[in-house]
Amino acid sequence: MALPLNLTVKMGSYLVKQKLLRREKFPLIVEVEPLFACNLACNGCGKIQHPAGVLKKRMPVAQVIGAVEECGAPMVSLAGGEPLMHPEIHVMARELLSRGKFVVLCTNAVLLPKHLHKFSPHRNFAWMVHIDGLRERHDESVSKDGVFDQAVEAIRQAKAAGFAVYTNSTFFNNDSPQDVIEVLDYLNNDLKVDRMEISPGYAYEKAPDQDRFLGVEQTRQLFKEAFSEGRRRKWRLNHSELYLDFLEGRTDFECTPWAIPSYSLFGWQKPCYLMADGYAATYKELLETTDWDKYGRGKDPRCDNCMAHCGYEPTAVLATMGSLKQSLRAVTAG
Repeated sequence: MALPLNLTVKMGSYLVKQKLLRREKFPLIVEVEPLFACNLACNGCGKIQHPAGVLKKRMPVAQVIGAVEECGAPMVSLAGGEPLMHPEIHVMARELLSRGKFVVLCTNAVLLPKHLHKFSPHRNFAWMVHIDGLRERHDESVSKDGVFDQAVEAIRQAKAAGFAVYTNSTFFNNDSPQDVIEVLDYLNNDLKVDRMEISPGYAYEKAPDQDRFLGVEQTRQLFKEAFSEGRRRKWRLNHSELYLDFLEGRTDFECTPWAIPSYSLFGWQKPCYLMADGYAATYKELLETTDWDKYGRGKDPRCDNCMAHCGYEPTAVLATMGSLKQSLRAVTAG
């Protein structure tokens, strides 16, 4: 399934501009975490392991806008933590949209019905709701019963109000190909969300459960079987065709960590959203002071099993733009 047309055009024109400027390193999406606090305690996430003093902090709107404008990325992901716990998250979204950014607000959706009225539908705005399986599986992953039903109801409310709703599903080594098929079929056909993102879980160092993460071959086998029988073409997946090829082992890429940088209360995270080897004060400093050559599969053991979209989707997008065949494929989703 090809990406949304307005996002494809926005990203395409941005990439052409970077090529004309002869820039080698530039961001495609910036991941902003204006807080680390969350109202859930997911087994595969290490964000809420920060000290209480850090969890109480909230990033000012002006700081968010300044970071996004400094790096220049055309797309912004507002994440966390749970962004809807930030009292000015709706102001951030509105200000970013007014500056021409495509904004995705990532949420577990528990608080979404309470705050939905603060937002307005916009062609460049989408909710990104985390759905890590059907009812039993999702509630187990977030360590709380009833969250799946709350998220589903919130999605229905947002759709009824005219918003675009995306989902993000992370899969682990206790998920089977049939589990992937069932949740994506449900989201695509029953709930009818606009787009779906998928990702193999990354082994966060601070995650409470360290025994559930997939290796490379496990990931490839999982998605190869899930994508078989033409299912991949039927799902409204929010990924480039080459990244989906990568997930099922039809092609391989090197990571492009600087293309989806992470900005949080601590600054610009080195080298990526998944690993914290220090922080930079500006995106320029992040680019210039990070030793990018020391990261990646076969270079850093923390990278060996990573196939997350934050590192490899940008590589796939750049490979697509550099090939007429792949560009046509992206348009036709072939």
